[in-house]
Amino acid sequence: MERPIAWKRYTPEQLDELEAFSRDYTGFISENKTERECVATAIALAEEAGYRNLDDLVESGTPLEAGSRVYASNRGKSLILVELGAKPLTEGLNVLGAHVDSPRLDIKQNPLEEKNDLAFLDTHYYGGVKKYQWVTLPLAIHGVIAKKDGTVVPVCVGECPADPVFVISDLLIHLSQEQLQKKASEVIEGEMLDLLVGHKPLIVKDDEEDKKDPVKAQVLALLADLYEMDEEDFLSAELEVVPAGPARDLGFDRSMILGYGHDDRSCSYPSLRAQIELEEVPARTALTILVDKEEIGSVGSTGMTSRFFENVVAEILALAGYGEGSLALRRCLANSYMLSSDVSAAFDPSFASAFEPKNAAYMGRGLAFNKFTGSRGKSGSNDADAEYVALIRRVMDEHDVSWQTAELGKVDLGGGGTIAYILAEYGMHVIDCGVPVLSMHAPWEVVSKADLFEAYRGYQAFLTL
Repeated sequence: MERPIAWKRYTPEQLDELEAFSRDYTGFISENKTERECVATAIALAEEAGYRNLDDLVESGTPLEAGSRVYASNRGKSLILVELGAKPLTEGLNVLGAHVDSPRLDIKQNPLEEKNDLAFLDTHYYGGVKKYQWVTLPLAIHGVIAKKDGTVVPVCVGECPADPVFVISDLLIHLSQEQLQKKASEVIEGEMLDLLVGHKPLIVKDDEEDKKDPVKAQVLALLADLYEMDEEDFLSAELEVVPAGPARDLGFDRSMILGYGHDDRSCSYPSLRAQIELEEVPARTALTILVDKEEIGSVGSTGMTSRFFENVVAEILALAGYGEGSLALRRCLANSYMLSSDVSAAFDPSFASAFEPKNAAYMGRGLAFNKFTGSRGKSGSNDADAEYVALIRRVMDEHDVSWQTAELGKVDLGGGGTIAYILAEYGMHVIDCGVPVLSMHAPWEVVSKADLFEAYRGYQAFLTL
């Protein structure tokens, strides 16, 4: 049951649309490398499309009806977009769920130190990474510094051509005989991921004492000048270290995109666009959730395991006239359909032994559906029921979407999870689906423009179900 290559099916008009969508996506992932940045941009796009802040509507008691468009933000890190449909909410929602966090390095709370005339920031890696992949790359710092007076200062250094960048050093090959005998997981240890941020000492006046750790002092002086921060402000900062530079077209034929954060922005961006570009009031209420913390288990107040999703749906039901009891909420969620939109591992011929070829996702064959994920014996997995898989097949085929099915590697090699199992706890129908990715979780990942475009088309088809 080999699936056809999507590229062969496109008309010239569709190829133009594919390229336009890919350019927009490339700009999005180049400019939005953190969950905060993704949510802020998504809100701006949603407001342009007529979405209103749910908090304002709750405060004013504004009733909702079919066609109402609302959004809710959770601490600026997660976002829900809803367009009410023509059918009663108790008949269920069509939900797209994707995450906007990606593997990265987080700067520790007490990070700055000077060692041998070099200044470093200590980091703690976030999500599943191969630590050795993060050395000797140009790196940027994104995030916020929250002050005690309540002000929040945005930070983005390393993206503009005039900006400095940062790096984690590695041992030269001439002295690395012992290092190269180690396992790949131990070649670079977590505590070695120190970000090099300075080398020039602070020059003091003749009548002043030389400062201890003058290179560190110079870095602090620069930070005070740029952000009006002192060293203790690191305690309440969220600073994320990511690869510096924009996403780029890949290949002589420009058929692929090399970029940071395809996992999971190659799913969250098509989901966002599919939601805000609905041309008609959908039959069933359309909801897209862009959520934080998936890479570390969907935990915390901004992760999928929080009550954010449930609380927002409850508020919408109340404003739509269903009362404030829990029964309507339970019926609504139990009758819902969901695509848990997360990336799949693309078959890599260089590492073919890790895959089972008949059940792998292939670049260029469209949106990949995973009936189950989890690891080994499907542990930690949502396993979609056959009837729902049949429904999804019908919807995709009726809209001429290129799609395929996949598993995440060979049975005994591992696997992975998404937010699917969390939403399935409400009793709704859920299946994993997303874009195949080469070099998943590496600083620079690869997707096919065709798969990206088919994800967008598939999500559009699903929301109009």
